Amino acid sequence: MPELPEVEITCRGIRPHIEGRTLVGVTVREARLRQPVPEGLGAALAGCVLTRVGRRGKYLLFDFDSGGGVLVHLGMSGSLRVVARNEPPGSHDHVDFPFDNCTLRLHDPRRFGLVAWHAAAAASHPLLARLGPEPLGDDFDGQWLYRASRGLRVPVKHFLMDARRLAGIGNIYASECLFQARIHPQTPVGRLDAERCAALANALKETLTASLAAGGSTLRDFVGGDGRPGYFQQQHFVYGREGKPCRVCGTVIERIVSAGRAGFFCPVCQKHD
Repeated sequence: MPELPEVEITCRGIRPHIEGRTLVGVTVREARLRQPVPEGLGAALAGCVLTRVGRRGKYLLFDFDSGGGVLVHLGMSGSLRVVARNEPPGSHDHVDFPFDNCTLRLHDPRRFGLVAWHAAAAASHPLLARLGPEPLGDDFDGQWLYRASRGLRVPVKHFLMDARRLAGIGNIYASECLFQARIHPQTPVGRLDAERCAALANALKETLTASLAAGGSTLRDFVGGDGRPGYFQQQHFVYGREGKPCRVCGTVIERIVSAGRAGFFCPVCQKHD
């Protein structure tokens, strides 16, 4: 699933092409996504100017001069790409947003994505109301993590992946930052002292920043707005490396399943408390 870096890279890639441009309409070939694409979306937006492209957590936000906004979530396998106006759609190209200069195309093989309309600015959509702080924002640091985790017994990896506590973090970057901070993924988050919380917050920021510089992680489906894959997966220390030697100590990377999600860690570098 695309996580914060992949969504941010998509945002940065498509913004120069469509921000300030006029939307001609909306073409929906398959409305059955995670939620049905709203009927009448094209009629509501035709002729409107896109004033802002942004991101919140794993959501892409599109604001128009009409005062309304659109949210797009890429789901498990979705991508948004800028293509030529006359480029024919391919398989799984479910929704087009044709502008006066190009087309923004949603490709989603598994149809777990989301296109939602909001009568006000996209950032005020109810789906975003309960999201936690942005990991790369000024509101998130070791002190925030320490305060937010007191008394909690939930494993630290689950805490990081809970969007109500922290926005945009999934399995890949939770696994990678925990390795960088040398914390076992099943350590109860409430056991982390202030020093380890600071180390984990710094590791998360550094990991996300490195992924952004590398174009994100392409494991199967992700491509950026220009159709190019990322290559941060080549720098992964633990995620997806079960049975391979740790890049630091040489110990075999192990895989665990917790709450139905696979996790990866080094049993030497990340000893359980």
